[in-house]
Amino acid sequence: MAVAPAGPWRRPSFQRIVAMAVIVTLALAPLPATRAYAQSALPDLGDVAQVDLSPAQEKKLGDTIVRQIRAMGGYMNDPEVNDYLNDLGHRLVAAVPTPTSDFEFFAVPDSSVNAFALPGGYIGVHTGLILLTQSESELASVLGHEISHVTQHHMARSLAKQKDSMLMTLAGLALAILAARAGGSQNGDVAGGMIAATQALAIQHQINYTRENEYEADRLGFQRLDAAGFDDTAMATFMARLQKSSQFVQGNVPTYLRDHPVTYERIAEAQSRAEGHPYRQVPDSLDFQLVRALLRSYQNEPKDAVTVFDEAIAEKKYNSEIAAHYGLVASLLRAKDYKRAKTELATLEKMAPPHPMIDAMAGHVYLDSGDVNAAVKRFETALAKYPNKMQLVYDYPEALLTAGRYADAAAAAEAQLMRFPNDGPLHLTAARAYTAMNKQMMAHRHQGEYYAWQGNLRAAVDQFELAAKAGDGDFYQASVVDTRLRALRREAAEQQKSGFGRNG
Repeated sequence: MAVAPAGPWRRPSFQRIVAMAVIVTLALAPLPATRAYAQSALPDLGDVAQVDLSPAQEKKLGDTIVRQIRAMGGYMNDPEVNDYLNDLGHRLVAAVPTPTSDFEFFAVPDSSVNAFALPGGYIGVHTGLILLTQSESELASVLGHEISHVTQHHMARSLAKQKDSMLMTLAGLALAILAARAGGSQNGDVAGGMIAATQALAIQHQINYTRENEYEADRLGFQRLDAAGFDDTAMATFMARLQKSSQFVQGNVPTYLRDHPVTYERIAEAQSRAEGHPYRQVPDSLDFQLVRALLRSYQNEPKDAVTVFDEAIAEKKYNSEIAAHYGLVASLLRAKDYKRAKTELATLEKMAPPHPMIDAMAGHVYLDSGDVNAAVKRFETALAKYPNKMQLVYDYPEALLTAGRYADAAAAAEAQLMRFPNDGPLHLTAARAYTAMNKQMMAHRHQGEYYAWQGNLRAAVDQFELAAKAGDGDFYQASVVDTRLRALRREAAEQQKSGFGRNG
């Protein structure tokens, strides 16, 4: 069972953030009464090669952005959904050899239809897009497209391509602000016109280059879709449906269409590529159906979600009967109808093959209904069968905590942290276990790691300082705390200097 999703979140426009930063910087800077400022005040961006990001820089930038996404509630802490996206995404990555397979796919708790790629191999998928897709191949076509944005380094290439337009924008804004400060309504009108003209030119330059990236991502994404064994027609089908749906919606075009403009030419090219391959009907995996049912169980009020699945089962309006019953059990848990949840779980387990998501759901039915010992046994058995399923990795120590077995919970979390050292939720579980045991150094250390994972470095430093003062750990533990505290202080100072980060 997933962690409750966060509320609606909207991804800020990267171009908007950059533009606002430039405007504020120039507006606050002291301006000499000379137009020579327009040249002297421009930052030294260096040549195009220097503007490019190295793989290490791309990874660091991506890490920083994802931390901010977590801090803003834009990272869906749902292991079931994220595990599925990573399994599907890495199947596509493995289908076509790439210089790196270091990708991380994650869900964004947002009902809008969108997906995006970040530097360093991070790919976010809005839950609205997952629910809109009508087949697993359609979802795979979107992931293949986004993977291609990463493998082709479109962020770094875009920075290099925009160098001249960025300089032009900065110069134009500097001159416009100078004109506005000179006073007079006429100068003010001139300033507004200069700002508008400069921004229009820069935006047009960006749009033209983005189209190049989109066509390239389409072509390479299709190759991945085909090589991974999915339906070749899915990309064109999904594009056409998106475009058709937008024709009947005024003022609320799907976000995906704004970020990834779909044209008849792109659809035609996708159809043409598919025509050169024999048609193959690819059945959806049970994982795809279960994840979509889980996401549907989060929608609306709990009782309404129960009604939706009850009606679908009664009228046989489902693509997968197993997934429909799974969604019903999830909805019943949200509604806290534990008695009926147990009854429906028994029905589900009779018809379904062994599956980690169903084992996790069963564990939560026992845990939430108060049968803690049964839940611990169910999670322990399931984790032994599926050691890499993160929902079970989290659930087992959490159940031990609920059972009051704090030392066992801490040991279980520490064992998993040997495998996943940077996993924030595991650090939080460990912190809670050590707090219950009154082991202050370890509790503050793990709480600090959780804050660092969130991107809140100031809070992380505070926790590690408390850990260093606790004095109830051994020499090895104290050394780890001291080393990590120095590293976090350096990182926090760098973040503060750059102005890019969350400070609490």
